[in-house]
Amino acid sequence: MLLAEVARVSREVARTSARSRKVALLAEVFGAARAEEAALVVAYLSGRLPQGRPGVGWRALAPEVPPAPRSSLTVTAVDAAVTELAAVAGAGSRDARHRIVAQLLGAATEEEQRFLRGLLSGEVRQGALDAVALEGVASAAGVPAAALRRAVMLDGSLPRVAAAALTGGARALSEVTLRVGRPVQPMLAGTARSVADALAALGPCAVEEKLDGIRVQVHREGDDVRIHTRSLDEITDRLPEVAELARSLPGERFILDGEVIGERPDGRPVPFQEIASRVGSRVDVAAARRTLPVTAYFFDVLALDDRVLLDLPVRDRYARLAALVPEASRVRRLVVEDPAGQAAEAERFWARALERGHEGVVVKALDSVYEAGRRGKRWLKAKPVHTLDLVVLAAERGHGRRTGLLSNLHLGARAADGTFAMLGKTFKGLTDETLRWQTRRLGELAVEDDGFTVRVRPELVVEIAYDGLQSSSRYPAGVALRFARVLRYRPDKNADQADTVETVLEGRAGTDGR
Repeated sequence: MLLAEVARVSREVARTSARSRKVALLAEVFGAARAEEAALVVAYLSGRLPQGRPGVGWRALAPEVPPAPRSSLTVTAVDAAVTELAAVAGAGSRDARHRIVAQLLGAATEEEQRFLRGLLSGEVRQGALDAVALEGVASAAGVPAAALRRAVMLDGSLPRVAAAALTGGARALSEVTLRVGRPVQPMLAGTARSVADALAALGPCAVEEKLDGIRVQVHREGDDVRIHTRSLDEITDRLPEVAELARSLPGERFILDGEVIGERPDGRPVPFQEIASRVGSRVDVAAARRTLPVTAYFFDVLALDDRVLLDLPVRDRYARLAALVPEASRVRRLVVEDPAGQAAEAERFWARALERGHEGVVVKALDSVYEAGRRGKRWLKAKPVHTLDLVVLAAERGHGRRTGLLSNLHLGARAADGTFAMLGKTFKGLTDETLRWQTRRLGELAVEDDGFTVRVRPELVVEIAYDGLQSSSRYPAGVALRFARVLRYRPDKNADQADTVETVLEGRAGTDGR
């Protein structure tokens, strides 16, 4: 298939606001893709590259390259070029990347160039991406969207599952299951305003400490251990102590869900940024381990021996976890069989979690199954403040003692059409170190600079605390954050994992000062 066809469909999808029309356009092109092209076409129209981010900066994409006079570039040729691009390393890598990008753009027509620049920079803007692409695949393959969605959750890859569905239909989907060694999207928790609200909503439940660390999924088969982040990146070589712990457990084949933190001598956790730095570093892991050893605490088991456990209730999964993992390596929890009678006990557990330096608690209905890749309503997190994970859209140049630094952040939530809706600004909560770091990082992401405001590619996720929301005609969502302040940047999250406008509006009641 020519890339021109993919670029055309992307443009038409972006131009229509009707979801049904978007789905129909995608279904048509997915159905026309050959078996060997299907996964690529789905990936490209979902706004991603199978190779991940290839390390191409905006400078490599910015130079004007004369477009090809006619379409001849195929999706498989693009894939080969991106594979070559991703493999570039060592001395001269920058020039090599620029050369490969220039050759690729030179083989593309003007419309194909626009699409390629968006794809390589992670900025394909056509509205809803994965969600609409999934419906398009379901329509083209003639399979139920729910069955396709579950298969993607279990497999972790929409392009891979889409290719199977387009060639094998419902039968191929029925064969997709959770496999040890292949990471699955983690289940996420919704938000409750308090522990009391969570108990009232869930009934019999478990209250677990919410640790402020790196979410990990640990797979073991024999002596082979693989560790993945919540975004499914493999980090096994960076966490040797976690791999050693997994090998010490009595099971030979399992998948565990947990959190990695660092602890001070008094048992209190070290700041998240220190853990993120340790986990993010590939250089001299042995020295990093000596400087900041980490500890894994597990709260769920998704598979054990030859059995997938996702559809078992929390109560039963935890029993299997307790038989496999010693108490010292399990997240602290309180079982609440009688929410009314144990409310005070649950509040005390929450207070002790905060005293120990943790974020709060996660409250899980005892009958809840594991909804991979979903932010379920049967898991609710309770923190002492309102927080949102938002995306930095721009930053204003500072003045006074912040002269020369990018200070006031413009913050946005994900909108339904795939763009970001601004919710407000803040310069509060930023340390001098963070200011210097964000100035460097935002400079790398800059796309426009009017001398006062620097607009950036929407990639950086930042956790914001706020006192509530207030009505505002100034911002597109109709609300603005009240007394927003930066808690921390979230390098473990991508922009597509930031909070949505819908989530913000759902939480408005009781937070807007009325």
